[in-house]
Amino acid sequence: MVDLKTQEEARLNKALELLHFGFRAITSHPDERLAALGYSRVHHRILYFIGRHPDSSINGLLEVMRVSKQYLHRPLKRLVNDAYVSMRTDPRDRRSKRLKLTAKGARLEASLTGEQRRQLAEAFRRAGPEAEQGWRQVMALIAGEQS
Repeated sequence: MVDLKTQEEARLNKALELLHFGFRAITSHPDERLAALGYSRVHHRILYFIGRHPDSSINGLLEVMRVSKQYLHRPLKRLVNDAYVSMRTDPRDRRSKRLKLTAKGARLEASLTGEQRRQLAEAFRRAGPEAEQGWRQVMALIAGEQS
């Protein structure tokens, strides 16, 4: 008799392996570039989300990224000090700071994320629109963005 529990576990383990290796493949190029600059993956995440949400407040960025102030503070400060991100006081609320990529930050973010976009575009092209839609649905469910 076939052990269905073992088959299900093997199927899920294979999915986890693909997720692990896919993530490694899509982050390897940016990770190498970041390491050469003395940065880590968190710096890329910050650049990416500021690039998608320019002029967001620090609290807004925390919400979008779903991270704590402690997680964000040191790497964001370094990106500001290294002139990749500008931080200005919000004229309507002096307690709030607004974040934006500088030209230097936008170039770095485009370089890092551009390779990832190319990888996704090629995979989606090869897999087809139905597979892409299925992937998006699975990722959204894992991320808790759908019920």
